[in-house]
Amino acid sequence: MIPVAMTIAGSDSGGGAGIQADVKTFQELGTFGTSVITAVTAQNTLGVHAVQPIECDIVTAQLGAVLSDFTVGAAKTGMLFSAEIIRAVAGTLGNYPSFPLVIDPVMIAKGGASLLHQSAIDALKAYLLPNATVLTPNIPEAEALTGMSIHTLSDMERAAYRLLEFGTYAIVVKGGHRQDTDFAEDLFINREGARFLLRTKRIDTKDTHGTGCTFAAAITAELAKGNSVSDAVIVAKHFIQAAIEDGISLGNGHGPTNHAAIRLRGDESRGVELIERL
Repeated sequence: MIPVAMTIAGSDSGGGAGIQADVKTFQELGTFGTSVITAVTAQNTLGVHAVQPIECDIVTAQLGAVLSDFTVGAAKTGMLFSAEIIRAVAGTLGNYPSFPLVIDPVMIAKGGASLLHQSAIDALKAYLLPNATVLTPNIPEAEALTGMSIHTLSDMERAAYRLLEFGTYAIVVKGGHRQDTDFAEDLFINREGARFLLRTKRIDTKDTHGTGCTFAAAITAELAKGNSVSDAVIVAKHFIQAAIEDGISLGNGHGPTNHAAIRLRGDESRGVELIERL
């Protein structure tokens, strides 16, 4: 039976991020994608032009429809928009058997638009992070969640340990925003003491729209297939690196990544360096 993955996120009319990116990733990694839409955006590679949140009762109805009929192997959240939606999602998930949950704390769109306000950040900390399997903040998101300034790998490590205090099992702090290294380094730390660094070369491209969504969706797909958290994160890093390297150059702004890249490459090396001791 094909594993089932679920995304709880906003719709991106440009197709590069959100629900659309998640479902593409699920498909590429051999899982059946289901979705719960929390908001509809008028969005393209140039930015977010309008956002319409979905009413909470429709969000919970979508969740209930999926969870009452499918055996979901893992789920992820993306743009949740408001504290009310976050509480509704957390409350509904609590009514069903648990499964791995990946939280991509979407806060700011690529073009700079705010997608999550402070009350929603507080609700995320209180209602979802304590039950999450993996949290995948980039540096600005980790700064917003911890109140820290993050500039170096040591800062990323301190932030990861602070984030673990919210109750999440594992943290991946994505280091693509750092300016002090020629590499893109993502730091993994879990509650059992496992730590490793995933290092890749930086790619000179503006086409990075939806990278966070895609990375978290790839982790979710691998967890839905029964793989371990650490293995899921490593596969996801390979997936997103290939997607960025083999960009498809669409649109006039921050274009989408190539979700088919890993399949089209086959067994070709993706250039991800695993550093297990920090």
